[in-house]
Amino acid sequence: MKAVVSVIMLALLGSMLWQAIPLAEPIALRGVAEHYATMGVADNHAANLVTAVIVNYRGLDTLGEVVVLFLSVTGIGFVLRRKRGLVLHNPRPASELTRTGANLLFAPLLLFGAYVFIHGHLTPGGGFQGGAVVASAVLLLLLADRDRHLPHGLMSWVESLSGLTYVLVGLIGLVSAGSFLANTGLGLGEWGRLSSGGLIPVIYVLIGLKVGSELAALLDLMTHSGEAEER
Repeated sequence: MKAVVSVIMLALLGSMLWQAIPLAEPIALRGVAEHYATMGVADNHAANLVTAVIVNYRGLDTLGEVVVLFLSVTGIGFVLRRKRGLVLHNPRPASELTRTGANLLFAPLLLFGAYVFIHGHLTPGGGFQGGAVVASAVLLLLLADRDRHLPHGLMSWVESLSGLTYVLVGLIGLVSAGSFLANTGLGLGEWGRLSSGGLIPVIYVLIGLKVGSELAALLDLMTHSGEAEER
């Protein structure tokens, strides 16, 4: 009886949603959107048109997103900073299953994250997604060993250098072609190849390193936020 009632309710809900969804004709692209769709491949030789828009046509917007992420991590780090005099929190040791899984999955996740942002101009993905995957690999290590501390000095250098290089590449495009992150300076290559896309894969590598290092540092801060600061 319950199954029959469930089917009837789902049918009624489906009919209501069907009536609520407008079935309009697709709207023709105009202006800038039409240029992106028709000239994106010719201008960039990137198989993933979305990435061409994000890191070329609208590169300044992407710079704003990177800055927002940096400010967010900095703010959270300030709030969760370790203070002297706090009582140490002794978490329960991770299970053998967690430790084994972290040891087995860390390297594949790290490799997959690098693959995602290196191939962002060819397949769905990019620097933000690849950096998040890299940070998830770091999270596994922190869950498996709560006493592990990440090398913040190295991560700070990676984050700073990748961000600085990203801005410099953008300024070079601004000077040489009149737009921030203009896809100039490298050959566009053959469409569909890893070496295609001009500067797009380089930019996504920089974004992936920056996002991955920032999120990994944030995870480390959240993991050790209840510990006393070392003297």
